[in-house]
Formats: sequence, C-alpha cells, structure tokens
Amino acid sequence: MTEKKDQETETVTQADLLQKKEQDYGKDPLNVRETDAYQFEYIGGFVDKWDELIDWDARAKSEGRFFIDILKEHKCERVLDAACGTGFHSVRLQEEGFRVISSDGSPVMLAKAFENARKRGHILRTVHSDWRWLNRDVNGKFDAIICLGNSFTHLHSEKDRRKTLAEFYAALKHDGILILDQRNYDTMLDEGFSSKHTYYYCGDKVKAEPEHIDEGLARFRYEFPDKSVFHLNMFPLRKRYVEKLMLEVGFQSVTTYGDFQETYRQDDPDFFIHVAQKKYIPEEEEENS
Repeated sequence: MTEKKDQETETVTQADLLQKKEQDYGKDPLNVRETDAYQFEYIGGFVDKWDELIDWDARAKSEGRFFIDILKEHKCERVLDAACGTGFHSVRLQEEGFRVISSDGSPVMLAKAFENARKRGHILRTVHSDWRWLNRDVNGKFDAIICLGNSFTHLHSEKDRRKTLAEFYAALKHDGILILDQRNYDTMLDEGFSSKHTYYYCGDKVKAEPEHIDEGLARFRYEFPDKSVFHLNMFPLRKRYVEKLMLEVGFQSVTTYGDFQETYRQDDPDFFIHVAQKKYIPEEEEENS
C-alpha cells in the first residue's frame, strides 16, 4: 500500500513540474546550494523554452563533428547520453549510426527530448535516472558516456561528484571513454564573466549570464524574448579540479579541449570538454609509445 502511494505521489509531482511556469527558490535563492535542487529547477515553463537557448541548427554548425569524430576514433558503438536534455546530441548521434540510450534526471527534459526526436522521425530509448544511482537504473555497459551542456555542475558537493564519476566509470566497458564538459568557471571566478556566445548556447535572442558567482555558487539568469526569466544554481567547477577528480576516481588519462580545440589560451574558451579514458595502459607501454 505504501509503495502504491509513493508512486502516485511521484506521478503527481512530475505532473506538477510539467505544468509549472515559475521556479521557486524560496526567500534566499543564494542559499540553494544542494544537488537535489535540479529537480525543481527544470519546470515545464523553462524546458518549453530551452530550445530557444540551444538553437539546434546553430549548435550543430558550431560544434561540427567534434563529438562524432572522437567517438568514432575510439570505435564507440553503444553510447549513453547521461544528460540528454531536450535531445540534441541523442538525435544527432542516432543519425550517425550510434546505439544511444538517453537519460536525464529531469522527467520534464526527457519528455521534451522524446517529443523532439519523434518530430524528426526518431524514437529515443529514454531512462529517467539520477547519476548518483545510474547503475541501478540503466542496464548494460557502454563504449562511451557523454555528459554535456554544463550539466555536471549541478552537483553541489564533492561527495556527489565522486559518486557520479564512480557510477560513470562502472557503467563503461574496460576501454570506454567519458566525455564531460563545463563552462570556463576559472575565468569567471578570477576575472569576471565574458562570453563570445559562440558555442553550445547559440540562441541569439536569449540572454544567459551569471547573476551571482562565488567559489561555491554560480547562479545563472536566462531571459527569453517574451521577457520571461529563469535561473539555474550551479557549482563553479575549476578545470584542474575536474581533471584531478577524474584521475582519482580511476580514469587513466584525461585530455581537455577548449571550445573543441586541444590547444587554447586559458581565457579564450567558453567551455572545456574533458575526454577521460578508462583503458589501462601499463607503464612500459607508455614509455615505448
């Protein structure tokens, strides 16, 4: 009886999120610094406008074949899109012949991704899952996991970040790769926010910028053409910290790109993209390579 009641409560909650038009951060939004906050941030009113921020065509043009080429270079076939959002990368990879599982912690995002894919003639295999319990919800091993769109910064505690990376590591095959991106928070924290607004978020009529930033919080404000405003509270990850964390969890190597380039100046890129390899290479082989 209790289990049935819990399921009914969850269904009502998801329905409420779909219908909701305004976010509620309480009396002091700057104090909302916990991972579970993402569950109420992605409400229907925000998700319905998300593709105005993304602009699928402009985003595809900006990133080119960057992710596709990396996945093919590593001979990946089965890919988990762990933060599928409204489905952009899931659909694109499916069109390139990859076998894709699309997952997200937001049921509202998943519903939008499925709808977007269907409009383009595709059916997504979707799974609702919080990364911290990924292997409980998602079956099988993957050649690659992608976690894109600055999504990893929704994890506000190191414990949650380590748990998530451990879940990603466990879900990969022995030679699998993890592709994870983040905004360039180093420059924001050290020098203030500036963005060429060229990559990823390509909707030219949407304003997306930090309203507040300190070492423990980056609160972003999104203003759309109809003057509606939404926010996301994220943790400002420093690049070297993320690389170090990946290696400590067990990944054998990490290559970081800045806006799809392997060489870059620290203050140039809007985004960093980390490609972490699980494959173990003995020291003697590294020395001879």
